[in-house]
Amino acid sequence: MNRLLTLTIAILVPLLFVACSSSDSNTAYVRVVHASPDAPNVDVIVDGTTVLTDVPFGVASAYLSVDEGERRVQVNVTGTTTTVIDATLTLVGDTGYTVIARGLVADIGALVAVDSRGTFGSGSSALRAIHGAPSAPNVDIYVTAPGADLATATPVLTDIPFEAIAEYLSVAPGEYQVRVTAAGTTTVAIDSGSVNLANGVNYTAIALDGVGGGAPFSLLLLEDSF
Repeated sequence: MNRLLTLTIAILVPLLFVACSSSDSNTAYVRVVHASPDAPNVDVIVDGTTVLTDVPFGVASAYLSVDEGERRVQVNVTGTTTTVIDATLTLVGDTGYTVIARGLVADIGALVAVDSRGTFGSGSSALRAIHGAPSAPNVDIYVTAPGADLATATPVLTDIPFEAIAEYLSVAPGEYQVRVTAAGTTTVAIDSGSVNLANGVNYTAIALDGVGGGAPFSLLLLEDSF
């Protein structure tokens, strides 16, 4: 059983953008996640300007503020002009986005999720899952009280394929255990251990391969606070 849970959100110093937690109707908020397990460290370039450098696998940036509209986002092998992802994104003001460099390097691409904050209001938390582990099969996801027996539990999501972005699910604030299993089984591939979901906060949980691809799989848990 893999009990890895990555909770560190690395704040990488951008050269163009400034990490921001307040809203602006003309500003979009973008964070980048390196989820390609066999890709080297990367640089992120927006509209021709390098904004993040030497980003390793398994790391998410802070939210970066950028003007709304069309933006060209490129991901290069660090220190080179070798572009592995080149995408044009149309960003809407006062909206958050998670841009994931996903897949094995032979088929690397960008997966873009539109983020939300405070989806269900005060008195609740929200959790969504993104299947970002290219070596894993379709999965079921259980969100239970810590230590609950999966044999008597019901998954909150079933048969989720690679690259799927689930809707936010409302949960009461408190202590939970998130477990990811091969679809149709209770064989645990990822176990978060006990995690606290705070009142009024939205979270995104991204399933990742191990370094280089394949097991051990892990979970990157991010607060959607922009």
